[in-house]
Amino acid sequence: MHHVEVWVPDLELARRSWGWLLTELGWELFQEWPAGRSWRLGPTYLVLEESPALSSRTHDRRAPGLNHLAFHAGPPAAVDRLVGRAPGYGWSLLFADRHPYAGGPETYAAYLADGSGYEVELVASTPGPRSA
Repeated sequence: MHHVEVWVPDLELARRSWGWLLTELGWELFQEWPAGRSWRLGPTYLVLEESPALSSRTHDRRAPGLNHLAFHAGPPAAVDRLVGRAPGYGWSLLFADRHPYAGGPETYAAYLADGSGYEVELVASTPGPRSA
């Protein structure tokens, strides 16, 4: 993938939540302009932009279009650390009753939503310990 561009209804809110998360995942701030920011990891970059051409100020991950972005997040302990710190940056845990196996018994992951309703999946590099 070359890049992904996500139009957001509130750039400052997105900058705080996404900027923290992407930095924690090893992405680096790449570009800044009045209506947007981008972060890069290797040759791939992610753009967040509050475009004046937005047709709506609401994102619904269950409507046609983007449901979520999934990121490699390192070992299970790294996923757990991110989940613990995420609320301080505007993220909330989805599917808490099934966490960290909401994606199935072989996938250790966290599903988070930001204040605008965008979802990310943080996938561990290994399945992690399964409690009995």
